[in-house]
Amino acid sequence: MEYRKLPRGGEEISILGFGTSSVGSAGEKEAEKTVELALENGINYFDMASADAVPFSVFGNTLGSRRKDVYFQIHFGACYDTGVYGWTVDLDKIKRSVDWQLQMLRTDYIDFGFIHCIDEQTDLNKVMKEGILDYIRHLKEQGVVRHIGLSSHTPQVAETALDTGLIDMLMFSINPGYDYRHGDYAIGGVEERMALYRRCEAEGVGISVMKAFSGGQLLSADTSPFGRELSEYQCIQYALDKPGVLTVLPGIRNCSDLKRLVGFCDAPAEERDYSILGTFTPVEAKGRCVYCNHCQPCPAGLDIGLINKYYDLTLSGDTLARSHYENLEIKAGSCTGCGHCSRRCPFQVDQPQRMKEIAAYFGQ
Repeated sequence: MEYRKLPRGGEEISILGFGTSSVGSAGEKEAEKTVELALENGINYFDMASADAVPFSVFGNTLGSRRKDVYFQIHFGACYDTGVYGWTVDLDKIKRSVDWQLQMLRTDYIDFGFIHCIDEQTDLNKVMKEGILDYIRHLKEQGVVRHIGLSSHTPQVAETALDTGLIDMLMFSINPGYDYRHGDYAIGGVEERMALYRRCEAEGVGISVMKAFSGGQLLSADTSPFGRELSEYQCIQYALDKPGVLTVLPGIRNCSDLKRLVGFCDAPAEERDYSILGTFTPVEAKGRCVYCNHCQPCPAGLDIGLINKYYDLTLSGDTLARSHYENLEIKAGSCTGCGHCSRRCPFQVDQPQRMKEIAAYFGQ
């Protein structure tokens, strides 16, 4: 398992997390086995927006002394008073739900307290007006909540939340279909969504990824908006390559799902390669580097994807990205213009011209 560090706090988070939305349907025994297997494979990040109440007692029964070794995303707005998932912005209901979740999980603290599933500006206004955000902030001051987060499918809402300066983690829907305006939650164009990812990295806000497979639609040619299937590994790698992303949270139903997904960690590069996207992405995505590194290896030794990423982040206001670029051993100015990268680029980026632009900007 690989781990990525949360900029605001330093927690080391597994690049593969565990979405609990469907594991309850397997029953308690299978769910407990699946959680144990996840821990054995180094998964330490768990999203607790479940479809039902089952996973909470499962984690409470399974973790014991290992609670300190894992991180929970607990959602302020998800409620389980009927035994199945419900959504609310009622503060009293949220308080009761959070207390119940803590009791079932047998813990007295929340690693990431998330404002839950806010897709409309009006709902975000309610969260702020009716005291929900203040409640989470109060719990953080008491040490009950370690970090504040937000889950959303809407770039504009996420941007507004980031403006508060309070968000340490954003849970966002990232997959090729959504980024290129295909699917139910395909809100915002490719550049708007990429700008959000870059802003998160520039401001030290981590991203945990939901709907990496677009609810499974991308995994079958019959349901894929592109008419071509992608693999789970391609979708995971696509999300992990986006700026700011720390972990991908696929919904895991049972041990079989988990065993298949953790295979990603040892999969060869060709099984993760999503360059096929370049054959069916829309015109608006052409000519834009998505840092997929399909252009590698560069004869001159440039890390083209990383150079592009540092440049884009610098333009977004990330001062650290400039210093990261300056510390590269081989910079854009070393490009020989051979065109090897452009011939391999599935998104038709003129990388030699791009390297000239970047070298001129940084002066090297």
